[in-house]
Amino acid sequence: MSLENFSIIESTLREGEQFVNAFFSTAEKIQIATLLDAFGVEYLELTSPLASPESYNDCVTIAGLGLNARILTHTRCTLEDAKKAVDTGVDGVDVVIGTSSYLRDFSHGKSIDQIIELAQVVVEFLLSQGVETRFSTEDSLRSDSGDILRVYQAVDALGVDRVGIADTVGVGTPQQIYALVKNLRSTIKADIEFHGHNDSGCAIANAYAALEAGATHIDTAVLGIGERNGITPLGGLVARLYATDPALVKKYHLPLIRNLDSMVARMVGVDIPFNNYITGFASFAHKAGIHAKAVLNNPSTYEILKPEDFGLTRYIHVAHRLTGWNAVKNRAEQLGLDLDDGQLKYLTEKIKAAADSGRLTLDDVDSLLYTAANHHSENGLETAVYSM
Repeated sequence: MSLENFSIIESTLREGEQFVNAFFSTAEKIQIATLLDAFGVEYLELTSPLASPESYNDCVTIAGLGLNARILTHTRCTLEDAKKAVDTGVDGVDVVIGTSSYLRDFSHGKSIDQIIELAQVVVEFLLSQGVETRFSTEDSLRSDSGDILRVYQAVDALGVDRVGIADTVGVGTPQQIYALVKNLRSTIKADIEFHGHNDSGCAIANAYAALEAGATHIDTAVLGIGERNGITPLGGLVARLYATDPALVKKYHLPLIRNLDSMVARMVGVDIPFNNYITGFASFAHKAGIHAKAVLNNPSTYEILKPEDFGLTRYIHVAHRLTGWNAVKNRAEQLGLDLDDGQLKYLTEKIKAAADSGRLTLDDVDSLLYTAANHHSENGLETAVYSM
């Protein structure tokens, strides 16, 4: 299955606002929208204009910025919401209604027949207004597949631009998502969007499976922020696609992922996780001697992502007991020091021995290398090492 024709619907300004620590001002929303646009996402999704007066004003403001990305807003499946959304001047409206028994019984109380009737009214209105229109079921994975298929077929017959599958509670597996999207793809003409939550850690895998099955649009948020554990992270989706084929994400300005993650992390008061896709501080760090040697000879031995394509660099960690002499040699070369292989192997053993006695820093290793380069005696070397 070709993965080339897909678009990212970036929902930091909608789903991301539902993150417990998110309180974006209008100025911050403009910063986020502008940087995401520079990165190259195809769509920006904004909070419903019905949420608050400022949410309405923010839709108007961002829709008027003249960005390349198409501006969407997200609403309930009601005619009132749809009319208010159109009034903001956005390019498209994303309509949603719950179809699982949980949401039908405990939220809006409507039957599937009533949902279809309401969906037809709202979708017909939006299409008549010339805005890009998406209709999505909420809690799709816990809905009866026959029920949601009926709903999708009804709006597809009206010419809806896109239908959405939402794994609202993060319960789906890649196999389930693939099967659902594949079946839908064989049944309707409209584009297919996938929105996946990360409650059970499958959001990226599920998004990728959706694309493999024929989905055309994937919802993301910077750092994956959103309700509860959030949704598919922008950087994680990009990493997964890049690992398949870097050409899949060549349309995006990849070095801006670092800026986006840092900016949003600061705005919502969290640290970027050490193991975060692409931008975690350990993402391109190599420690074990056998790894370091291979990476220095050919980075692809232990890297599926090229850090330079993301505006980053790899780091070979040397100040520890697992280090190897190739890593120490690389560090000496970085410092412009002329040490032969015999000296480097000797120094590596001294670094290992010192590390066994306590934590070392890079400055400790550099000091040892400079000492060796200045032709200190072996006793002097040992004294220097064991006095760290």
